Amino acid sequence: MEELLHLDHQVFLYLNNLGNTSWDGFWNFVTNKWSSVPFYGFLVYLLFRWVGWKTAVSVLVLVAVMITATDQLANLFKDGFQRLRPCRQEGVMEYTRFVAVRCGLYGYFSAHAASSTALVVFLGNIFKSRNSLIVWVLILWGLMVSYSRIYVGVHYPSDVISGMLIGGGIGYMLFRVQKLGLEHRMSWQRSIKPLFSKGN
Repeated sequence: MEELLHLDHQVFLYLNNLGNTSWDGFWNFVTNKWSSVPFYGFLVYLLFRWVGWKTAVSVLVLVAVMITATDQLANLFKDGFQRLRPCRQEGVMEYTRFVAVRCGLYGYFSAHAASSTALVVFLGNIFKSRNSLIVWVLILWGLMVSYSRIYVGVHYPSDVISGMLIGGGIGYMLFRVQKLGLEHRMSWQRSIKPLFSKGN
């Protein structure tokens, strides 16, 4: 375990120190949760356009559940593991390019990586049959948000990878829930359609 932690520290320092002042502003923008609001608005527009308002509303409810779940689960892990962030860890923070606005206390696992990957997996599976380009855009966005946590100096690679795996699992699970719900609704509509036809 000690060897794995040491490797995690070394990979973090290598990736983190690849940055330079010319890119600091860009990656701080990417890592800011409010920066993605216009992108979220675009995704909501695509939802209503491609799947209809009833399905879009149910998807948005599941997205709210998903983001809350990943965020709260990340908080539970952070309080449980109490692993210091690299910007707090002696022996690491001295060599870290810390460019984030602030540094929290505990970092395992990354809520940013979890929530963004959950959204990528969830919406990517919904959109893939309609437009493959938007799926690649989602993947690129998710990877950039996840990597930004290393760049700005607040998460180790293992924090980010764990967050991506957990978030991806939650996103896929809720996609299956959404798909089953949609199939059930369509089956119910087909079953009652003859009743209305007979009435006419």
